[in-house]
Amino acid sequence: MSRDVYNKRILGQVLYDKVASSRVLLVGAGGIGCELLKNLVLSGYKKIVVIDLDTIDISNLNRQFLFQKQHVKQSKAHVAKESALKFNPHVDITSHQANIKNADFDVAWFASFDLVFNALDNLEARRHVNQMCLAADVPLIESGTTGYLGQAYVIRKDETECFDCQPKPTPTTFPVCTIRSTPSAPIHCIVWAKSYLFSQLFGNSEDDFEDDASAENAQELAALAKETQALNEIKSAMGTDQYPRKVFQKVFKEDIERLLTMDDMWKFRERPTALDYDTMRQVDEENKVTTGLKDQQMWSLEQCFQVFKDSVVRLSERLMAAQKTNPSATLEFDKDDDDALDFVTATANLRAHIFKIMQKSRFEVKSMAGNIIPAIATTNAIIAGVVVMQSFAVLRGPAKSIKRTYLTTVSRRPQLLIQEAPSEPNPACGVCRATTAVVQINPDTAKLRDLVRIATDSADEGGAGMDPEAIAIMDGNRMIYDIDLEENLGMFLHELGVHDGSMLRVASDDDGAQLDLVIVHKTQDAAVRLEKPLPLPLIRKQPPPAGEKRGLDEEEEDSSPAKKAKTDNDVILVEEDQDGSILID
Repeated sequence: MSRDVYNKRILGQVLYDKVASSRVLLVGAGGIGCELLKNLVLSGYKKIVVIDLDTIDISNLNRQFLFQKQHVKQSKAHVAKESALKFNPHVDITSHQANIKNADFDVAWFASFDLVFNALDNLEARRHVNQMCLAADVPLIESGTTGYLGQAYVIRKDETECFDCQPKPTPTTFPVCTIRSTPSAPIHCIVWAKSYLFSQLFGNSEDDFEDDASAENAQELAALAKETQALNEIKSAMGTDQYPRKVFQKVFKEDIERLLTMDDMWKFRERPTALDYDTMRQVDEENKVTTGLKDQQMWSLEQCFQVFKDSVVRLSERLMAAQKTNPSATLEFDKDDDDALDFVTATANLRAHIFKIMQKSRFEVKSMAGNIIPAIATTNAIIAGVVVMQSFAVLRGPAKSIKRTYLTTVSRRPQLLIQEAPSEPNPACGVCRATTAVVQINPDTAKLRDLVRIATDSADEGGAGMDPEAIAIMDGNRMIYDIDLEENLGMFLHELGVHDGSMLRVASDDDGAQLDLVIVHKTQDAAVRLEKPLPLPLIRKQPPPAGEKRGLDEEEEDSSPAKKAKTDNDVILVEEDQDGSILID
């Protein structure tokens, strides 16, 4: 109890009472989540709910300190709860091993919290939490780290910019012709090694290649299919001494020699150089290179050759052992699988050498192939501390006065944390600018036309006054109504898959107005009924005024959406990758 005495002295009685009485939600129990949960229980928060879908992997232990070796394969949420209670057993912690997008965690559930903390590394889940908090009108503190860099900021409906106010880049794909025939960057070689060669030899092909119907790409796809057939025939030698040689000669000699016959391809490009297995083996035996290489060392060509041979044998033995009990068994690439990472690193660097491309260390290949930037425990701890300080500010006053905080190493000033004023909501944002309404329905009688009536009736009749010929209704990514789907009007909502807790978006094509309808099952006489009158008029989506200065500006290049965090003397380029990591240059 002495800890509460110190918290009262530090926070003051008024703020301490708010902290102690607040019910908070922590989404994610990973790198930031572990640090943040510990901070919350030590800072006076008494009612905490933590949710995480994942289980503990041995690779988590270096930075997620609430977990130990004996916890591997157990639920992150449950173990984090038990470990955090050792810091303060007087806190009420509820843990869920579940997907935050489950129907059980609806808008009403989010509305039961005073504050939500996002500690996620998944872009889709972060967008979902952002939307739910906006609909429930609950403040959200968003955070993210990457390497030595990070950021934390508050999101509050109608007060600050939301997570989707600025566009996020779409997942990157790579044209087949570039990956297969004309690689020009290390990532092209790594994608080829991971998504093509590894998948063809040991697993199932991944779809990291661009689906392009152009004549050039069609020819490459046909050639790729032919090569796949050739590799399948080579796989019959798996388990023999000749298997590594057959694979090597096929992909590093024969395929390259075939490319060299296409003279037009090399008019403006440097020609690749094929490798020969027997020549490489002779050099390898003369050098007698040892294994056990350091992750951050740059492997020589001979070392790559040796690791290639060794990893092919190891992976082949694993695959054959698995197929004894399950003939359809395959191996999946995992950045934490040493055999798989050795194979991808060696083959990517061999290919990079052939095409005169810079090679990468095993450490760098792990980051690029796993689509991650290595996490650092200290960075997570700093950002988790910033998040708790921001939570105190949320409980004290309006969110629009709470500055965004960046952890950076590029400042010319002697400071690591840089702050900027929060940006206002983007007038053109299709997420936070939508009007939200809760609709109570009788699940036995409610039909789609009843919801359409709410959107299209005039304001005098209690509706939103939207044009019936210009609206579309979406359930997530699924359209259930527009002018061409009038046959759905007579269907019951449950027939359309609309359930308790569903959030339907009604969007108007003519003026950009958007209405989010949160569905709640309630037994009543009427088929549908608004819980509260609509806050009219609806917000019409407008483009930002020309020349408007914002704290976070979208880059002009459409191919690389980004944000700029402006300070007095520094400009920090902030990008968000498809996996949710924050890249700050």
